[in-house]
Amino acid sequence: MTTNGDIESLDASGKIIKMEVDYSITCDEKIPIWKSWAANGKVQEAIDQLLALEKQTRTGADMASTARILVAIVQIFYEAKNWTALNDHIILLSKRRSQLKQAVVKMVQECYTYVDQTPDKDTKIKLIETLRSITEGKIYVEVERARLTHILAKIREEEGNVAEAAKIIQELQVETYGSMDKREKVELILEQMRLCLAIKDYIRTQIISKKINTKFFEEDNTQELKDKFYRLMISVDQHNGAYLSVCRHFRALGEAGGTDALIGSVVFLILAPYDNEQADLTHRLDADKALDKLPEYKQLLGLFINPEIIRWNTLCSTYEKTLRTTPFFDASDEKGQERWNDLKNRVVEHNIRIMSMYYTRITMKRMSELLGLSETETEEALSQLVVSAVVRAKIDRPAGVVHFRLNMDSSDSLNEWSQNLNTLMQLVNKTTHLINKEECVHKHLLATAE
Repeated sequence: MTTNGDIESLDASGKIIKMEVDYSITCDEKIPIWKSWAANGKVQEAIDQLLALEKQTRTGADMASTARILVAIVQIFYEAKNWTALNDHIILLSKRRSQLKQAVVKMVQECYTYVDQTPDKDTKIKLIETLRSITEGKIYVEVERARLTHILAKIREEEGNVAEAAKIIQELQVETYGSMDKREKVELILEQMRLCLAIKDYIRTQIISKKINTKFFEEDNTQELKDKFYRLMISVDQHNGAYLSVCRHFRALGEAGGTDALIGSVVFLILAPYDNEQADLTHRLDADKALDKLPEYKQLLGLFINPEIIRWNTLCSTYEKTLRTTPFFDASDEKGQERWNDLKNRVVEHNIRIMSMYYTRITMKRMSELLGLSETETEEALSQLVVSAVVRAKIDRPAGVVHFRLNMDSSDSLNEWSQNLNTLMQLVNKTTHLINKEECVHKHLLATAE
């Protein structure tokens, strides 16, 4: 950079140093001559001369000339196809005393272009490892190191060593790279997720996914990356049994996901345990006009909205054939059978909720008949819903009677009211804080613009 007529550059430690001598004219004159020597077989003589001049330009803090010399040296070895000498000199030049950062950047960028020109895989890997070793821990070449690491991970994956590929690419903390383009960051994070998923490391995949801000997918030309991200998240949450999250991911795919995404939204929404969020999303999905194209799935979703008991046998006879054709309920797959059992549980839970709306007292025997379960299974299902606060009930075991809609005593009513009021005030405070934060940011941006 230039300050008051002086030209400055950075050394390897990041210290700003001023250029003492300008060697650009010497480089213009000598480099073409020495490169012609190398082309005529005098490689070592040319390198000796370049190294001598490099020492002068480096000690004189002439970054531009030092960079030209470093690039010329690696070009000579590349043109001579002397890959061993190229690797040796890359390390030698990068470790020279007070080497200038910008010169190293230019050399690494030049060598990066040689990676795809190597004659065989072993040579390619050696060059990549050499470049990775000299760029380790250096912020000014972090982008090149990330790209080289990605190439190496691809090579290991092609060899069938997916675990090694995942380990290699995991070392990149690309979310901290200030000099890397946002799109490239997302692409590399998605590769990290994909490889972790390939080795069934679901926890790490989930952690890595947090590094992507989904607002990025609102930008132009991000549909492909958006589709890849949500497909990966669907696989993770399917494994974890987080059905409501899977439904959200399918919904996020939007029209680009096609019919499959819409079917997935319905299936995993009805598989999700009942709560306020699930109920709200059910009504919003039912109102989605796109669902009119799939009348069978719209009717299935409607069963869980209507305040009527669902007969499991009737549901099976009407919808099982259709549902079994989807990849979500594959009878030959363990997960598919598990989801089918979960669907039955959701039907039971729905039916108990409907009973709590119409009955204040019901015998356990009659309840079991309506649910199509044994009395033991009915008691267990009811107990789970009571624990999760979906229904309020008590069981009189000696009499074999279930009491719904229990009246709370005054202290319970006051406690519930107090808790709701506290929750409301916390939300108000949080909203106020967020509004103040946005106002401060807006004022700061206006002041900066002025």
